[in-house]
Amino acid sequence: MLIKKEQKFLDSLGKRIFELRKEKGMTQEELAEKLGTLHNQISRLENGMVNPKITTLLKVAEVLGVSVSDLLNFPDDIK
Repeated sequence: MLIKKEQKFLDSLGKRIFELRKEKGMTQEELAEKLGTLHNQISRLENGMVNPKITTLLKVAEVLGVSVSDLLNFPDDIK
């Protein structure tokens, strides 16, 4: 089981991906298709249920048209 700090990070990351996806007007299905995965994986990612590989984050950032630092730009409340 993940410790609180790690889970908080994954929750914040998921929320950020959700926000960016919505800003782009994309559905989970559309994002999943562009990433070559299933929409339930996107749901799990956005809900902080998976710890993605850095290569996955690179792909997500590319598809959303942002940098990885933009993807990770969420409030620093993980301390």
